[in-house]
Amino acid sequence: MAYKISDACLACGACVDTCPVSTIVEDGEKYKILADKCTDCGACAGSCPVEAISQE
Repeated sequence: MAYKISDACLACGACVDTCPVSTIVEDGEKYKILADKCTDCGACAGSCPVEAISQE
């Protein structure tokens, strides 16, 4: 199950560098995870300061 970034995202970018497959991209004023590339490792979720990342 891929991870997803909710509307609580502050666009701080903390998650971007933690993704080992570079699947987190800017989407307007927020970030999103490309579900088809997500390897489900969870590194991004642990880096989010507002807990905006969870599994779908």
